[in-house]
Amino acid sequence: MGLRRDARRAVKLAKEIMWSRRAQRALGEKLREQAPLEPHRFKIGVYFADGKVNLYQLRQWYAPLAELAETYPVLLLSRASGAALTLVDESPLPVAYVRRVADLEQVVHEQDLHVVFYVNQNAKNFQMMRYGRRWHVFINHGESDKMYMTTNQFKAYDYAFIAGDAARARLDKVLWDYDFDKRAIPIGRPQADHYLDGTELPYTPDEREVVLYAPTWEGDRDAAAYGSIATHGVELVRGLLATGRHRVIYRPHPRSGVVDEAYGAANRQIIQSLAAANAADPSARHVYDDGPSLGWQLAAADVAIVDISAMVYDRLAAGKPLLVTRPANPAAQIDSSGYLQACEWLAVSDAARLVARVDEVAHDAAALERLGFWVERYFGDTTPGVTTARFHAAVEHLMAEWERFAALHAADGEIDEHDEDDDDDLETTA
Repeated sequence: MGLRRDARRAVKLAKEIMWSRRAQRALGEKLREQAPLEPHRFKIGVYFADGKVNLYQLRQWYAPLAELAETYPVLLLSRASGAALTLVDESPLPVAYVRRVADLEQVVHEQDLHVVFYVNQNAKNFQMMRYGRRWHVFINHGESDKMYMTTNQFKAYDYAFIAGDAARARLDKVLWDYDFDKRAIPIGRPQADHYLDGTELPYTPDEREVVLYAPTWEGDRDAAAYGSIATHGVELVRGLLATGRHRVIYRPHPRSGVVDEAYGAANRQIIQSLAAANAADPSARHVYDDGPSLGWQLAAADVAIVDISAMVYDRLAAGKPLLVTRPANPAAQIDSSGYLQACEWLAVSDAARLVARVDEVAHDAAALERLGFWVERYFGDTTPGVTTARFHAAVEHLMAEWERFAALHAADGEIDEHDEDDDDDLETTA
């Protein structure tokens, strides 16, 4: 059994290495076709050390960063060839492929990066954080009450942009001796100002009620087993498809099934059910959504059903009805001190009335009133344009602070920040 498992791992690793090399060659060809980056142009960098499987963490920032780039040019710094190849094709922002530390150092030397953003806690973030004389800022890839959102790693960054009062209260329980007033800057959810951005819907709106089902993956440990595809999803989607008055948008997490094959099988079953329903009734226009952009789904759906994940709060920022699936695994950790203490739960025990629960939350005045309170608690003023203004104001503040400290240290001279012992030439993931 052990030998068979080791053999599978070896085959998987060999395939990943081969794919990575192909991606590097394709990326090299694309980069050679582009003009070199203009020296000293970029003031903001966005560091991304993950492979393309986690690009969803960065994609949600495309629109806010593209708008910010109109004031301060923004450069994406990608460490993995697969991610960089995709970014070159789809990102609205310029991309620098910095596989080796030497490549990273060259970009740092040639550009005037005053601020560097980080969307996750990849261990390779520290290879970028070695460079001083700039602000390292954690902007995360969503707002939620998951364990990930209360990590002590926040302290590693000079600043963190947080969503609002709820995020600060959550972090205050964990981060001892942390200067929240200085280092945790609330900006709301800038992505919400771009949820639609003129996106053409993949269906023509009609009398059908649109239900977004956006589950997370199965997780890699019991405490984080929030995924609902296998426990709730199959029956839920089957029930909605049977009514003839609902349109389902199904957007599973891209990692669904990577740990648990049964979870992956349930995901495929739902996808097949949607295809069969559309074949039987082409006017239904149910949607299996695995596209790169997230926003229109949150704004267009009449009701959203999500797992405990950042999607809860992405939808919350839209201020529209939602149900949250209660994890079937009793070991899954749930922070009931925030929105989840008052949310509309969808439990496995609701199996006989799943569709009825969807109808209830869509038209319950009391539920909508509670929703309004929590929207304010998590994101502050969600009037269109306000959160973008807060994001830009936070960046302006950091730029002003950079200028202030640069003046204070103007006589310090150059510092050699090259580390010969950390010249990482390996790409761990594509």
